[in-house]
Amino acid sequence: MTLFFYSIPDKINLCSDQSSVSPSVIPYKSSSNTSSLETLKLDGCFSFDNIDHAAKDFGNMYHFLPAAVLHPKSVSDISNTIKHVFKMGSTSQLTVAARGHSHSLQGQAQAHQGIVINMESLQGPEMQVHTGELPYVDASGSELWIDILHETLKYGLAPKSWTDYLHLTVGGTLSNAGISGQAFKHGPQINNIYQLEVVTGKGEVVTCSENKNADLFYGVLGGLGQFGIITRARISLEPAPKMVKWIRALYDEFSKFSNDQEHLISKNSFDYIEGLVIINRTGLLNNWRSSFNPKDPLQASQFISEGKTLYCLEIAKYFNPNESDAMNQETESLLSELSYIPSTLFLSEVSYVEFLDRVHLSEIKLRAKGLWEIPHPWLNLLIPKNKIFEFAQEVFGNILTDSSNGPILIYPVNKSKWDNRTSLITPEEDTFYLVAFLSSAMPSSTGRDGLFHILAQNQRILGFCSSASLGAKQYLPHYSTQEEWQTHFGPKWEVFVLRKSTYDPMAILAPGQRIFRRK
Repeated sequence: MTLFFYSIPDKINLCSDQSSVSPSVIPYKSSSNTSSLETLKLDGCFSFDNIDHAAKDFGNMYHFLPAAVLHPKSVSDISNTIKHVFKMGSTSQLTVAARGHSHSLQGQAQAHQGIVINMESLQGPEMQVHTGELPYVDASGSELWIDILHETLKYGLAPKSWTDYLHLTVGGTLSNAGISGQAFKHGPQINNIYQLEVVTGKGEVVTCSENKNADLFYGVLGGLGQFGIITRARISLEPAPKMVKWIRALYDEFSKFSNDQEHLISKNSFDYIEGLVIINRTGLLNNWRSSFNPKDPLQASQFISEGKTLYCLEIAKYFNPNESDAMNQETESLLSELSYIPSTLFLSEVSYVEFLDRVHLSEIKLRAKGLWEIPHPWLNLLIPKNKIFEFAQEVFGNILTDSSNGPILIYPVNKSKWDNRTSLITPEEDTFYLVAFLSSAMPSSTGRDGLFHILAQNQRILGFCSSASLGAKQYLPHYSTQEEWQTHFGPKWEVFVLRKSTYDPMAILAPGQRIFRRK
């Protein structure tokens, strides 16, 4: 059998897991659902055994084992596989999920007894950076944002909008939105895309943009993988700075904190604006000293954070070394307009790359402690500006009172910078807040840091949002019924359903989102 498969290169489509299987052995397991996949001519290959990794993700709460994993070497591998499943029609229940860097939270990139496409195996044209009046980079959907950063910096350029964590694939973040502290200025990542190459649920490879196949283009951006798999993207670039002035300051009143945030996003002030809620943290400012310098060291050393709920403004100003003096003057002027606690002002100057890749350092530390691959019951919400104070009073005053199980991000964005033609759903108000509860659950714990407690806490927060009619929307949404999804999409639901019937009529793609059932 082994000699036979190695003698016909164009038909080798069964992979072996080299880490756990001898290279001379090709694991082989067929079923009525998957046996026909073995007849496909591919540049890459399928795995049918040792595929437990495809039933895991960053959330580490859902584990749905697929029937097969495709390791594509070309876009045609993806297209031919989906086309094959599509042609099987209703005689098959096979579904297909694209898996990037497996950072999904609730099994969104899994396919129970279906096919998971390992996008990181995809090979294709290398990144191509185009300079000029409107610079851009053409990159594979399987490319990591950190690699795009390093490549575009060779030309003195970089993407405009980021996520806080850069070790994610292009296709993964563009299927959701891609939000970070630059979103108030440039919108999310999906607002900074010129063109996409997409494989639809029929297996068709389609190039789309604002002017060509626009319905698919806007549908796929923020479309939760429902209409196609992104295999290539043309990403807008801007001149990249060399350095970043990175600033943190604390508030003990939410109203002052939110007013200052809203003030800053209303003007051309900083390049990055985020915020954190910090609950009952001992020695907070001492911990900051490893990365930041206090403006007033004596006063900072006397500040007590324990037993308090504090709000941290985190802002950044980009600059080049020859602009340092002007940047410092402008920064001081902007800071003079704010109402933070003076003794808590901390500043640092770091390279642009170090700033953007800051979360990766935390990942390295957590991995070393065995605390990365644990459950992450995250909850991400978009809250209208006119309801944020009511939300903060209840959530930070009554629901989360003693501590948090991870960072809580909170910052406003301008809806005018977000394109409402995409599939992403946001509140209706012109300004809304991202509030992200980035919790980690300790395995086997039955206490306040356990999964059950955190999930119950998340439900209390969602329950309040619903009962108080805040008009909140989930980002990276997760629902269990189609009725809930219909409520989430609101007036956009009909368009969403129409696009599904057009581009994935058999509901083959992204079953882990639990929006549509396979036909």
